[in-house]
Amino acid sequence: MFRSVRARAALGATAVVAVALVAAGLAVLGVLRDNLLDGAGLQAELAAREVAAQLANGTAYDSLDPPDDDHPVQVIDEDGRVRAVSDDLEAVSGTGSDRVAPEPPARSPGGGDDDDGGPGGSGGDDDDDDDDPVRGEVSEDSSVRSGTATVDGGTADYRFVSVEAGTPSGESLTVYVGAPLATEQDAVATVRGAMLVGLPLLLAVVAGATWLTTRHALRPVEGIRREMSAITASADLSRRVPVAGSGDDIERLARTTNETLAALEASVERQRRFVADASHELRSPIASLRTQLEVGEAHPELLDVPGAVEDTVRLQMLAADLLLLARLDAGSGPRTRGWGWAPWCARSCRSAGTGFR
Repeated sequence: MFRSVRARAALGATAVVAVALVAAGLAVLGVLRDNLLDGAGLQAELAAREVAAQLANGTAYDSLDPPDDDHPVQVIDEDGRVRAVSDDLEAVSGTGSDRVAPEPPARSPGGGDDDDGGPGGSGGDDDDDDDDPVRGEVSEDSSVRSGTATVDGGTADYRFVSVEAGTPSGESLTVYVGAPLATEQDAVATVRGAMLVGLPLLLAVVAGATWLTTRHALRPVEGIRREMSAITASADLSRRVPVAGSGDDIERLARTTNETLAALEASVERQRRFVADASHELRSPIASLRTQLEVGEAHPELLDVPGAVEDTVRLQMLAADLLLLARLDAGSGPRTRGWGWAPWCARSCRSAGTGFR
């Protein structure tokens, strides 16, 4: 079955469509995933800037108002200490610290607090990096990373965005806010499942359509084959194969086949005429020789031996000429195009006295 033209065409078209659909599906999944990740990152950045704005305005850590419960919040100072976390955050990874319990600020050797505006706190402003936000402002830069968080006993993947903020007291803080990726994962899984279910069905439709289309296109070829088989069985070379009239390669094939049948019919007809003429010419010497033998048998004194020998030589020459023509027609020796040996045969037969024309 797989050696037929229909099967090879169907398999080839199905393979090409399968490769194209798989490539397109992977591209769609990649674009969809990137867009959903960008959307989650944008939500997390908006929530992080909202929390950072509260810190820049001097809101106390215990008075922060997170956007909602779906966005876990973690605030870390420049020394890596956790200063504030959102409610129900039990574990986190992918942020600046994996601790979820707020830590008290470090105190200076003189007993002062790093958070106050005294000399100990303000003296460090000259050593800050140029990228650190100034007091009461939120940095325009942000960074995105992936991680996990456990909220209310449930662990899920999150897209974390970090934004730096400067408090009125001169402290530099980094706010991490995460956006859940459950929606992104569900959407990608749904689309992937739909593609896995729809791809085999679509390939089956493509294979069936290609099979039927190829079968319809090759129907004239099947008609040509059946007619040629019937011509071979009947040995009637006057029959011709049907011409579809579609103007394509199949029509040209049918016309060429008919031309071949016409040439073969003409060749067979010429061969039949030649055999008939040769048989007719052989009758005369055979009849003459038979007559002489019968007369010689009845009346030995009347036997024309020279005439019998002459008739025998004529028969021998005709037999040799026919054998030579058979060998030339079979390709055993040089031959001219078409029936170019006919004049030579006529000359040979005339020289033998057969009267062949």
